[in-house]
Amino acid sequence: MNAPLRRVAISVLVLFTLLIVNVNVIQVVRSEELRSDGRNTRVLAEEYDRERGSMIVGGTEVAFSVPTDDRLTYLRQYDQGPVYAPVTGYYSLVYGNVQMERAANEVLAGTDERLFVRRLADLFTGRDPSGGDIVLTLDPAVQQTAMAGLEGVTGAVVALDPSTGAVLGMASTPTYDPNLLSSHQPAEIRAYADQLDAQELDPRLNRATDARYSPGSIFKVVVSAAALAGGDYSPDTVVPAPDELVLPGTRTPLENFGGSACDPSGRQSLLDALTVSCNTAFAQLGIDLGEDRVREMAEAFGITGEGMEIPLGVAGSTLGEIENDAQLGVSSIGQQDVQLTPLQAAMIASAVGNDGTLMSPHLVEQVRAPDLSVIDQADPDELGEPVTPEVADQLTEMMVSVVEDGSGRRAQIDGVTVAGKTGTAENEGPDHNWFIGFAPADDPQIAVAVFVANGGGTGGDVSAPIAREVMQAHLEGQGGS
Repeated sequence: MNAPLRRVAISVLVLFTLLIVNVNVIQVVRSEELRSDGRNTRVLAEEYDRERGSMIVGGTEVAFSVPTDDRLTYLRQYDQGPVYAPVTGYYSLVYGNVQMERAANEVLAGTDERLFVRRLADLFTGRDPSGGDIVLTLDPAVQQTAMAGLEGVTGAVVALDPSTGAVLGMASTPTYDPNLLSSHQPAEIRAYADQLDAQELDPRLNRATDARYSPGSIFKVVVSAAALAGGDYSPDTVVPAPDELVLPGTRTPLENFGGSACDPSGRQSLLDALTVSCNTAFAQLGIDLGEDRVREMAEAFGITGEGMEIPLGVAGSTLGEIENDAQLGVSSIGQQDVQLTPLQAAMIASAVGNDGTLMSPHLVEQVRAPDLSVIDQADPDELGEPVTPEVADQLTEMMVSVVEDGSGRRAQIDGVTVAGKTGTAENEGPDHNWFIGFAPADDPQIAVAVFVANGGGTGGDVSAPIAREVMQAHLEGQGGS
């Protein structure tokens, strides 16, 4: 064989070998990844021949499949679609699946290993295969109230059961109708997606879990916790609270909200500083505590920069880089590079309300087989103890003062003691508005975070009233007010 022919033969052999390797990588190594990819419409089409399991809230199916007369056997539908869209997501022939439709896909599609016995029985009996059901932890009254409260604004609400971590509400606005993305008409699906794409803000983004924002003064709860946990401070400890604080190493003055004075004397108790949300007091307090203590407490509350799954994916919240005391001061009032998801904000309130113990948030209460037998049950899990019960009691006392005598008055509920903290965060546009809190303060049944993007007012004016309605909706359902 002459040299040119030999080179051609070798090249063909190499290419053929690479082709075989690539086929094996795709069919063996990446098979599960490709099969579970939400964009794999071939797998979706096969799944349409099987009745997909339901998502259930308060005994009602909010996502379910119905038989059809067209080539795809089942159609996915959503009851009160826009209300539950932030959690359910959609199941689309064109765009795959997102949110719980993706997170719980194996159960809903019937391919979960816990349903193996059922699949085996279907094979032998000839019964049509079907998926399992997911019972969500959501409280319908909380979810509906949260979405109503956010109507007309961009924002998010997360409500948790402090003692278990169960997600009672997860709202995000603007919202969309998942039914229009889950039809059997590709042209109509794409047309609706184009409408959503044309909007300034994407309604398909779950702002409760997938977006992070400057928290403003709600972060002062974390700084307060760091101070109290060290044993050097109590709610009655007097701290500097000047009208203006020149940040260390700079000529930059830091002022209180609206240029106001926290106290005529320039000093006030830690309790009073949180009650009126004194910026200068907390900036100086953070500097005095030092970055290590502030960062350690933030991480104890879950602000680590790492995401989590509930089983929805949740973006990691972060304290950001802190290069000097000036940045530490600004970070201590929830500005600089501090970024929280609304879920993380709710976790802070939840931990304080739960005697200092932070529970792992979860959205699934039960997993049921097609015959409705329970094959998995939520088991509350502790993430850690950011503060002791004694410190949690002190923080609760301070947060009650915020609602009764300070910036959070509009979160008050008749006959119920509410603990909370407002936040107003500067950004490129109008201020973001926050409120975190829990109720009843002495026996918390619900912890909540309310975020309104670019609300333009204060957390006390904009977010606190929404929080009040959400907490009250849950308490009334529990017979608490």
